[in-house]
Amino acid sequence: MRAVDMVEDAGYTSVEAVDADEAVTILEARSDIALLFTDIQMPGSMDGLRLAHAVHERWPPIKIILVSGALKLEKSDIPPDSRFFGKPLEAKEMIAEIQEMIGHA
Repeated sequence: MRAVDMVEDAGYTSVEAVDADEAVTILEARSDIALLFTDIQMPGSMDGLRLAHAVHERWPPIKIILVSGALKLEKSDIPPDSRFFGKPLEAKEMIAEIQEMIGHA
């Protein structure tokens, strides 16, 4: 199940970005983003982990979920209050985590 589907199944509206650069552009233009859900391995000028750290620095209230099927991260590798999940993702677990992090839609 795609991350977008999980976000929408949790009752939220999703906004997709093709890479980290587009994600930053979206965040600069909008003030209603509550959660960043990103894969660590992604195209663009930075990977998902660098994106997560950049978002945490510029927009500290935004909650962050990082996922990867290839890498394992420790809590010390990710921004404070962020979550990391290995793939494959369990939809029910992800929906519950999203709701816990930002509240029920």
